[in-house]
Amino acid sequence: MTIVQPDLSVFETLESEVRSYCRGWPTVFDRARGSRMYDEDGHAYLDFFAGAGSLNYGHNNPVLKRALIDYLERDGVTHGLDMSTTAKRSFLRAFQDLVLRPRDLPYKVMFPGPTGTNAVEAALKLARKVKGREAIVSFTNAFHGMSLGSLAVTGNAFKRAGAGVPLVHGTPMPFDNYFDGTVPDFLWFERLLEDQGSGLNKPAAVIVETVQGEGGINVARPEWLRALKELCERQDMLLIVDDIQMGCGRTGAFFSFEEAGIVPDIVTVSKSISGYGLPMSLCLFTPELDVWEPGEHNGTFRGNNPAFVTATAALETYWTDGSAMEKQTRTRAEQVERELAAVRAENPADVTGYRGRGLVWGLAFRAKDRASRVARRAFDLGLLIETSGPEGEVVKLLPALTITPEELDEGLNTLARAVRETA
Repeated sequence: MTIVQPDLSVFETLESEVRSYCRGWPTVFDRARGSRMYDEDGHAYLDFFAGAGSLNYGHNNPVLKRALIDYLERDGVTHGLDMSTTAKRSFLRAFQDLVLRPRDLPYKVMFPGPTGTNAVEAALKLARKVKGREAIVSFTNAFHGMSLGSLAVTGNAFKRAGAGVPLVHGTPMPFDNYFDGTVPDFLWFERLLEDQGSGLNKPAAVIVETVQGEGGINVARPEWLRALKELCERQDMLLIVDDIQMGCGRTGAFFSFEEAGIVPDIVTVSKSISGYGLPMSLCLFTPELDVWEPGEHNGTFRGNNPAFVTATAALETYWTDGSAMEKQTRTRAEQVERELAAVRAENPADVTGYRGRGLVWGLAFRAKDRASRVARRAFDLGLLIETSGPEGEVVKLLPALTITPEELDEGLNTLARAVRETA
């Protein structure tokens, strides 16, 4: 692909140095539809990033866009704090009828603020309020957000260092297979809980991702998650599942924990819950945990009514028959797994493995800089992918759930080419 050097001067002179994604994709994007983005010069890019998982139904999904336009054209409420609105009522009814009831989940719904880290902060605050304890247990290589409470339960040293203050009341434990199967599950965790001399304060809750996205696509086994839930029950701790990136169908089922057959006490949801990339998040919890006083946790933008509209349209379009969406995602997953197996077979000395569920996958490299070089070459070839893992050693694939088999094949072939051309 021949790319004319874009005018990036205003970004480079005026925007903060904190910007990141734009450095790996040095162009100016102008339009997007489905699984493709287009820069201002008309070059097309196949998107295997999907807004970091915020666009499970693709860019500018026509059904969701129509619902949003119709709502705005009739002067529907856009900003409503936590006021009761027709848009919020429609979403709550759809969420209850299409998501909660079919799965026999008893959750109350809280709108804590527009982003995932808002939901995590609310979950941590609620767990501490319910249990009257401060400590929270998280896991190695976890990522839960960039605000201080969320950072305290995040593992990445670079992101934690940005806090500038001590990150307290969080204790990390080994995630599934952290010791490559050489240590029994939760041996260290249970020993600390039961030893009066361990120095571990009794935790209020444990927070976990069923698939660690930013941590390198580390997939927890269903039996590990079940054992974790049982441990929490025995030790009087709440279980929080962070489903911000892995929920809304990303792993197949609507919630990523469904495969394990567990019911977490608290669940955080964001990213693709609006369906359209509009900011929105939920904190779900069992009714007995709803001990909030009115206004005890709030936020100016927690009632994003345009997001309620697109979220309702997404649920009614894709989850009225949730089994169809789940089956399609699992079929696409098989397609991805076959291609990644072929890439590894072609590069046995360089590729250390691949892993994933549904439509989130990682390709791990031996050389720590290889994943970033593959991502840069993929961009040159018209494919948007990012890296993850504690040292950025994993290429992360996060295509839209609505991607066609042909588009998926095109992107996987491009990835294979990028791997070959960076050897």
